[in-house]
Amino acid sequence: MYSLKGKTALITGASRGIGKGIAQKFAQQGCNIVFTFASSVDKARAFEAELTKEYGIQAKGYQSNAADFTASEELATTVLADFEKIDVLINNAGITRDTLLMRMTEEQWDAVIDTNLKSAFNLTKAFLRHFLGNRAGSIINMTSIVGITGNAGQANYAASKAGMIGFTKSVAKELGARNVRCNAIAPGFIETEMTDTLDAEVKASWIKTIPLKRGGSTEDVANACLFLASDASTYITGQTINVCGGMVM
Repeated sequence: MYSLKGKTALITGASRGIGKGIAQKFAQQGCNIVFTFASSVDKARAFEAELTKEYGIQAKGYQSNAADFTASEELATTVLADFEKIDVLINNAGITRDTLLMRMTEEQWDAVIDTNLKSAFNLTKAFLRHFLGNRAGSIINMTSIVGITGNAGQANYAASKAGMIGFTKSVAKELGARNVRCNAIAPGFIETEMTDTLDAEVKASWIKTIPLKRGGSTEDVANACLFLASDASTYITGQTINVCGGMVM
């Protein structure tokens, strides 16, 4: 498909779900994988071993809190010492704390904004000088169609993902002259471990709203990321690509 041989990508929150799917897809294309995880050390080490053995690339997970500015700066220093360069940064870390605004606490608001939006600032800032010095780089921010449409019970999540789109456009304008690109991916209903816990009727009601009449896979999202990370998209920046089966047009 699109070769990433010789490149190195850092993916936040890649020990499960969409992030894991992206890491696997990139490794298939010869990309070295750096990923962050929050707490599951054993799972992360097993994933490292899986990527290295199956695809013959370098892979390493780092336990780091992307929502913490200082931790992100320290991560960048360590990663660049270990891998020397990063070609692709994917800001994928994200959580939900869904509830109606009337019931939403300040802690629930702050947790989602910090993890989903501030983390993108933290990591992009941490690797900024590296990208600018190389006069190359692809930054991919994981937003959501909820950031475009809004959704009842997800004011915090929608705000964080809408903010990601504005952040993406601004970064693209600031860094374009130095050949550093920044784009966003907006997934729709993607079937992951998280959606597996949903009631069957809830999932069916979601699928009814999708023109393609199915949920997406992590591979669907990974394929879009692969395109934006590759040299096939060198004239694309500041864009948001919806991977949603037509839910948003």
